[in-house]
Amino acid sequence: MINKIDAKKHLIELGNHTESSFLTLLREEFSESKKVIIVDENTNDECLPALLTHYEELKDTEVMLLPCGEENKVMEVCFQVWEALTEYGIGRNDLIINLGGGVITDMGGFIASIYKRGVSFINFPTTLLAMVDASVGGKTGIDLGPFKNQLGVFSFPKLVVIDPLFLSTLNEEELLWGKAEMLKHGLINSKVHWDSIKNKAVKEIDTYDIAASITIKNNIVLSDPNENDERKKLNFGHTVGHAIEGYYLNEGKIPHGLAVAQGMIVEAKLSNNLKLLSDEAFSEIHFILTEHYPKLELEDDMIKEIVDLMKNDKKNKGERINFTLLTGIGEATINHYPTLIEITEALAFLKNT
Repeated sequence: MINKIDAKKHLIELGNHTESSFLTLLREEFSESKKVIIVDENTNDECLPALLTHYEELKDTEVMLLPCGEENKVMEVCFQVWEALTEYGIGRNDLIINLGGGVITDMGGFIASIYKRGVSFINFPTTLLAMVDASVGGKTGIDLGPFKNQLGVFSFPKLVVIDPLFLSTLNEEELLWGKAEMLKHGLINSKVHWDSIKNKAVKEIDTYDIAASITIKNNIVLSDPNENDERKKLNFGHTVGHAIEGYYLNEGKIPHGLAVAQGMIVEAKLSNNLKLLSDEAFSEIHFILTEHYPKLELEDDMIKEIVDLMKNDKKNKGERINFTLLTGIGEATINHYPTLIEITEALAFLKNT
């Protein structure tokens, strides 16, 4: 049975893809359109056959195989795809289908949104992280050097099909990275959601949990589509997390979910240091995140570089680094501008624990 989540500008459907609106769109709105499916090396092997063997409407589809990994979410790869789309004769009435994790949905959406000022696209997220976060909300983007998602546009897909069947292709570590975003949703908006998943093994996360996370994010996006106010809450853990991820792009990549988990520890500690978050709440957050996620080994030079990367965060105001911080478990506030000393002290906590 399909769970339809009202996203206003597009459809989000959770359940078996064969019961979704995908086939109806193929037969009606895109019956005369050319179609392109963007995949990476993993989804080409593990997920693509599920679509190609089930939908006759995809028999003449062009498949574009992109390299895996955040280090490939760059303009150079986009140019190669745009050139291929031009060679295929793809026009503004055609369709791009993004089948993959966060890199594919972020970059595929960006590619579709820029090409000929906008081609329709559909997201099929195949990782837990993409299902609960990257593919939902209309953010598309690519990286610029070590700066995460520095180039991008707000652009909503026609449809997001979230089929938990694809999670069977993932190992527990991949599921764990996605759970980090689910924990974030609980921390910023719902103590009930936090409590329901905080001790749950990743293999036990079910459709109800996924729907709860998507609903939290979707409701925030609906209230503030262009991130002028309320949507900034979704950045909790990401100001530090993106800087950590950017640092490791030069040193060897780190999973987004792990970087966000470390970012949430630091930003929760910053909340606690600034007397916004109680010692008891911080202790619980710290315990859960360190229990589930491996520690990063930080050196003083690394901390300085991570802080320097934060200075170019796209959310900043002037030279001040903008944070979303916690006032409780399930409660967040936006537009905090701690000093560099306060930020460094919070990062040092991560180093010393």
